Amino acid sequence: MPRKYPLITSQTYHIFSRSIANFKIFNITQDFQRMIKLFYYFQIKNPPTKFSYFIRYKEAKSLDFFDLFDSLTKDHPKLIQIIAYCLMPTHIHLILKQLQNNGISIFLNNTLNSYTRYFNTCHKRKGPLWEQRFKNILVENDEQLLHLTRYIHLNPVTAMLVNNPEEWQFSSFSEYLGINKQKSLCLFDDLLKISPQEYKKFVNERIDYQKWLKKIKDLCLES
Repeated sequence: MPRKYPLITSQTYHIFSRSIANFKIFNITQDFQRMIKLFYYFQIKNPPTKFSYFIRYKEAKSLDFFDLFDSLTKDHPKLIQIIAYCLMPTHIHLILKQLQNNGISIFLNNTLNSYTRYFNTCHKRKGPLWEQRFKNILVENDEQLLHLTRYIHLNPVTAMLVNNPEEWQFSSFSEYLGINKQKSLCLFDDLLKISPQEYKKFVNERIDYQKWLKKIKDLCLES
């Protein structure tokens, strides 16, 4: 579905993109990790080289991804600010603040196209992987933003992939708890005034309700 309005610089949006026909596009840990690295790489304006060249150079020199990324992109402005994310087997959720004109569209175009090339090469397939248009919803205030981060971090629990959000490796939840083991991808301290302990409680207290809503939705679809 085409977007009705252009995305506005300095505004924050919930971005959602699904694979064609709910095709499973993240099958192994390597797939999820590939997409997260694409988030890092394409958030910057005018990357210094193709991502595939970047990865080949990193591997040939046995370099750390984040050290090389920092050294090559330290002077590059960002297109977007990544506030939160969650990768699911068939779709992705992102909360993004647009920092440059058309920044979100450029970021998503580069990221999704690069992942499509990777996936098609791995699976010896051709053709598009994602629905034609990503969906976006304007985040209007900090309270809405806080509840939205909880919603996307609980997606794996709602889908019965894990029992609690800490078990899902492929979201920003660990960053919100301050236990991320790699370089932080998300920037949210200037937007959300809540401690890691308070945020964990805020999310976990909603688990049973989210599961209940999912069961009701499934029953309605079956009837």
